Amino acid sequence: MGKFEVKRISNLLDFDLNRFLEQSKKEGFRIVERLVTDYKNGSNTFNLIGESLFGVFNEEGLLVAIGGLNKDPFSKEQCIGRLRRFYVIKEYRRNGIGSLLVTKLIEEAKRYYEILVLHTDTEEADKFYTSLGFLKKNLYPSSSHYMEFKS
Repeated sequence: MGKFEVKRISNLLDFDLNRFLEQSKKEGFRIVERLVTDYKNGSNTFNLIGESLFGVFNEEGLLVAIGGLNKDPFSKEQCIGRLRRFYVIKEYRRNGIGSLLVTKLIEEAKRYYEILVLHTDTEEADKFYTSLGFLKKNLYPSSSHYMEFKS
């Protein structure tokens, strides 16, 4: 399926996200809608220390996956990061694109946090995240999975 590159996104509004919005809504997810809304209103622009937004781009430079890292807004502990607003365009799934992006987000999280959490409620996503080393247990507020980093 070609070569893909993970890049940090400095301004989400530089990208046309209509395809992401339409597809995610059809699937019953509000992930991308929340990403865009929060970014536009300034409530989450992934620009604080320990936060970042990454995209996966295909050979033509088209954005095909997106995902972010925030300090966990549901925890008072500073050592917990949260994987957020993760979405892969449907025709690019099951090709390692999601794993490529999550691996980059984990690498980034290790620089700032001791624990990385996320929330998902689908069986497919549960299998995906556990295959990457996340443990399924709601030990942390508003999360379904976590990963601890050894110091």
